[in-house]
Amino acid sequence: MSDENQPFALPAEIKEFQELARRIVREELLPLEQQYLAHPAKSISLRARDALRRIFPDEVTERLYRISQETGLWGLHIPEEHGGSSLPMLAKVAIMEEFYYSAVPFPIAEVPNILYYCKGDQIERFLTPCIDGTKIAAFAQTEPNAGSDPGGMMKTSAVRKDGGWVINGSKMWISNAHSADFVMVQAVTDPEKRQRGGITMFLVERSNPGMKVEEGGLPTWLDINPGQYLIHFDDCRVEDDAVLGEVGQGFIMGQRWLTIMDRLLKGPFCLGKMQRSLDMSIDWAKQRYTFGKPLAERQAIQWKLVDMYVSIRAVRNLIYEVAARADAGEDVRREASLVKLTAANWGAKVLDDAIQIHGAMGEALELPLSLFYRYIRHTRIGGGTDEMQRMIIARGLLA
Repeated sequence: MSDENQPFALPAEIKEFQELARRIVREELLPLEQQYLAHPAKSISLRARDALRRIFPDEVTERLYRISQETGLWGLHIPEEHGGSSLPMLAKVAIMEEFYYSAVPFPIAEVPNILYYCKGDQIERFLTPCIDGTKIAAFAQTEPNAGSDPGGMMKTSAVRKDGGWVINGSKMWISNAHSADFVMVQAVTDPEKRQRGGITMFLVERSNPGMKVEEGGLPTWLDINPGQYLIHFDDCRVEDDAVLGEVGQGFIMGQRWLTIMDRLLKGPFCLGKMQRSLDMSIDWAKQRYTFGKPLAERQAIQWKLVDMYVSIRAVRNLIYEVAARADAGEDVRREASLVKLTAANWGAKVLDDAIQIHGAMGEALELPLSLFYRYIRHTRIGGGTDEMQRMIIARGLLA
């Protein structure tokens, strides 16, 4: 991505990290891409380090891990008090766009934003291990009959008993549940209040005998590795220190997780792939000849490239604006939904055009386009469907 594609001048510190990420992608990740794409075990559902180890020798994974830590990219979004760089959200979206330019994942600390509500020994048991990469968390809100309306339809409950809590119910489509060391699970603790103070977030360790992750998972078209799972809670006993934040505030915390982790950050996830698709399409249009002329001279192709470029510029500007507003402390729930809606839909169109421009080669598995298309198409469902995002935006407009 050239400087002319920047919607405005990023602060020098952010620009420095962005250029560093761009260099790592070109020098480290893109050379590995053919091997990654050719391997049947490639997966979006695994954390980066696990996905890398499935495909590459340990020395490759450890090299990328070392680069991430030595450059400070590993903890770019971690607060300084927890040993990170404490860069703002604007920096994170700009940097992550660069890494999503390649199909090969780059390892950084995977810390759900709501884990910063940890207190007491929760910090050492859950937060710190996520920061240093020794533990992974899963977020469990969706249920078999409570996807788009979790607040109103959630059935998983937690009842006070003998100084602790007993959780019963099931969660569905839970990413990383098979490899998670603990689950951040929402449960109804007051059926009358529900999402208005009656849902609590619990930290349930994988070793808890009352929590079972179904074997086999839920295979989808994203990859051959099941990335989504069913979790069952059967008289799952937890103590008071398993409550994350305050009792009754779990739904609000869940919305904070969704707003940033699963909506706003879907923006750079799509955008990196959109920019890569445009760059590939421009190169292909210049070198591919039909009937004695390069595709670049065909108006039909030119207009597709222009449409792709317009979408990318618009989405990037929107993402940067919303990230900056989040950094300013604004409530960006509606705007994050707008980012997800536009990035997912316009991103799918950009990938579709890129595949069309490449013709038969667009379907070749040696190129990342078909893989990118599947991933971006998923973003119209994961984290809340298009329809839900429109409802959230409409609610804000009509308020």
